[in-house]
This record gives sequence, C-alpha cells and structure tokens, in this order.
Amino acid sequence: MKIIKFLKYLIEFTFIIFFFIIFKIIGIKLSTYISGKIFSIFGPLFRSKETINKNLRKVYPEITESEIKRKSKNMWEYYGKIFAEYPFLSHFRNDKSKYKIQIIGEDEIDIIRKTNENVIFISGHFDNFELMAMILEKKEIKLGAIYRPLNNYLMNGIIEFLRKKYICKNQIKKGRSSTRDLLNLFKKGYSIALMIDQRVSEGLKINFFGEKAYTTTIPAQFVRKFNCKVVPLHIEREGTNNFKITISKPFKFNKNDSLEKITEELNIWLEDVIKNSRSNWIWSHNRWK
Repeated sequence: MKIIKFLKYLIEFTFIIFFFIIFKIIGIKLSTYISGKIFSIFGPLFRSKETINKNLRKVYPEITESEIKRKSKNMWEYYGKIFAEYPFLSHFRNDKSKYKIQIIGEDEIDIIRKTNENVIFISGHFDNFELMAMILEKKEIKLGAIYRPLNNYLMNGIIEFLRKKYICKNQIKKGRSSTRDLLNLFKKGYSIALMIDQRVSEGLKINFFGEKAYTTTIPAQFVRKFNCKVVPLHIEREGTNNFKITISKPFKFNKNDSLEKITEELNIWLEDVIKNSRSNWIWSHNRWK
C-alpha cells in the first residue's frame, strides 16, 4: 500500500510541477484563465457534488438548481485560479508588481503596528486566501500563520517553501502541538493568523448556519488567556489577478466570556461574509460532518 500511495503522490507531483512550469512560460493572466476552466470541468469528477450541494442548501435554503450549478462552477474556477497563482507568489509580494492588492481598513493594521500589539487575525478560505498573511507580513506585522499540510508529502515540501518565502516566514503546522507553538510565538510578541471555517476534531460543536459544527476554539482560548483582540479579514478577487482585502473592526471580548460565546460570535461574522460578500468560499469541505 505504501508503494501505491508513493506512486500516486509521485504522479500528482509530476503533473503539478509540469503545469507550474507551463504557467511560468505563458504568464499569470493566461494561466489563471486556463487553470480556472480546467478545474471547472474536471474538479466535480474528483470531489463529491453531494457535499457541495448540501452545503449550499444549508447556507441558502431557497437556492435554485441553476444557482447551485453556478456557485459550484465559480468555486471550481477559483480553485483553478489559486492553483495557477502559486508559481507567481513573488509577483504579489513585489511592491512594483502590476497586480494590485487593495486594502480596506488599513488603519487597523497601522494601529496594531504602532502600538506593538499582538492580536489574533481570523479569516476563511475565500478566493486566494494565501495572500492575506502575505499582506500582513508586508505591512510589518510580526506574524505566525497556521497551515494544513498537504496529504501529498512530495508536493507539500514545494508549497511549504513557497509559503515561507513569499507568504509568512513563521508557518505553524495544524495539529495538536500547534497550540503550544502558537503560545510561544504570541509570548514573543507575534500576532497569529488562522482560518476558522474548517472542521477540527479538537474543537467544540458551535452553531454555524443553524446547525452545530466542530469549530476551532484557538481564538477564544487566546482571548481568555491574554485578553487580546480578534481582527477579522477576508479577501475578494477583483477582476483577473487583482484583489481587495477588507480588514474589519476588531472584536473586543471580555476575558471572562466563555469559549462558546466567543466562538459563536466569530462564526456569525463568518456566516455574514459567506452570504453577503462576493468572495468564493470552499463549498467542497464537509463542514457539518
């Protein structure tokens, strides 16, 4: 079985590297267009349509079949575009790049930087979610970011390298030991960035679109321990390869608030972004499993 898994991963690795090379040759604009179309055609063959449709109906109870198809196609296209943008992360990191990332609410970052305050940044898997931590680090925020390693360990090394070089130097692997690593960073004055929209085995069952779903309590734990602010942000694609990041006003919880209360309020913010922004969310994740 190990040999079969290795061969599978090797084929995937070779396939992805081949496309990354092609993308670098043809450029970012054409790459994202082609990759988006490829993913919209072949993506549904590899992931359950049933899960996507079920999630969409939870969030939009009155959604029509045509809307489900449209939103599902949009999600696969954004997957494809993100995939094609990995070889070009250096372009977004470069201040002289023609591809712009507009920041709404930049004054919140200025306050955090000037006061040397460390906070918890939260978001979800919207559009090219990788760029959010990149922007925070570019704005001289001392940052550690939680990431989930890829199942394909051959490909994971490449993605980890790209993330550490162009996105955020301090990458904390998601898992049971991550909380200890995050605590050490936080005590050294670093802020923490994490996604709160995926199911976690070590979380609590918290309301999410009217149904209980396992949710991370890391932000709530840090609030209770350090009385820190929680700063929400999300990203939207503007045209082909331009983006807008919106940084909202910080949550200011009471240190004595329960884990459940804090986490539920963060889920309410996440619900609002999913329903009311133009961001594409990751509908394929079995959030309510």
